[in-house]
Amino acid sequence: NVALKADARAFFVFGDSLVDNGNNNYLTTTARADNVPYGVDYPTRRPTGRFSNGYNIPDLISQAIGSEATLPYLSPMLTGQKLLVGANFASAGVGILNDTGVQFFNFYSKAGYNNLFMVSSNSQVNIIKMPQQLAYLEQYKQRVSEIIGQQETERLVSQSLTLMTLGGNDFVNNYYLVPFSARSRQFALADYVPYIVSEYRKILMRLYELGLRRVLVTGTGPLGCVPAELAQHSRNGECSEELNRASGLFNPQLQAMLDSLNQEIGSHTFIGVNIRQSSIDFISDPERYGFVTAKVACCGQGPYNGIGLCTPRSNLCPNRDIYAFWDPFHPSERANRIIVQQIMTGSTDYISPMNLSTIMALDAVE
Repeated sequence: NVALKADARAFFVFGDSLVDNGNNNYLTTTARADNVPYGVDYPTRRPTGRFSNGYNIPDLISQAIGSEATLPYLSPMLTGQKLLVGANFASAGVGILNDTGVQFFNFYSKAGYNNLFMVSSNSQVNIIKMPQQLAYLEQYKQRVSEIIGQQETERLVSQSLTLMTLGGNDFVNNYYLVPFSARSRQFALADYVPYIVSEYRKILMRLYELGLRRVLVTGTGPLGCVPAELAQHSRNGECSEELNRASGLFNPQLQAMLDSLNQEIGSHTFIGVNIRQSSIDFISDPERYGFVTAKVACCGQGPYNGIGLCTPRSNLCPNRDIYAFWDPFHPSERANRIIVQQIMTGSTDYISPMNLSTIMALDAVE
């Protein structure tokens, strides 16, 4: 029975808070979404560790491909048949670089980019950096091979779907974390971007070496337009040009790297997801998508509800469906649905070289 279940397509998730579904709840860190009102629209109406009012992007992809949601890898419930569904290894706060997230400390700089993931200087910073996420995949494979055997495990992994979301924190919680950050002294922005893209390439090659063959890789959204950014720098609701310049440089270089990797491998293993374009659509014309605002977060405080954390004491909007942003950094469930719709059926402006519906159809024939 367990072996038969392995015929369903496994789904793996790696990355940061946009896709973390609760791993950080098991860690000693403040980079977690385990307090109300997080989860207010989730079926249980309780916080789950997702940085959302309800479902996040991996949940919605699982639903779209007809799979049950993956569990956090650190969840004690991830055993037996549940392992064959896949696993979510993501951890809020991580980046491409290992020093991203190291600087979480109690310093409310004027830049304020780190407000979401503040930890005091004597707290243990404990997030699952990318080398550990990859090590957990190796451990996962070992655990599954004990259930269905090594050959069947390799087949499950090679036929799986993977989502990888990284990069935003390498700007927000590293390069621009504080004025004159270590990385901004080391690199001009035009040199930092190719550096992190080259480091990202190593991570993706490791995924390939571990047997993954269909990997959705998301770029960053327009970082300068999130409510946290508007609260710090915007006078009239305009986005931060500097952070948008960063994501504007990063995303095309990321797609070029994915194209070169695919050429090197000789297959469409890596699929570039242009979240920036999906986000710009509803940020520039929120009414068209049924939002009343793409500037004010539903949950937060201060200008644009963009200061600090989403807590039980924060302002909370009564109708989350009309807000593009749930908290100072993260999209609402409804915005996530728009992003996933573009992943499923979007043109090459949104996902390249093909959308997920096309991938599913192709893979069903093979």
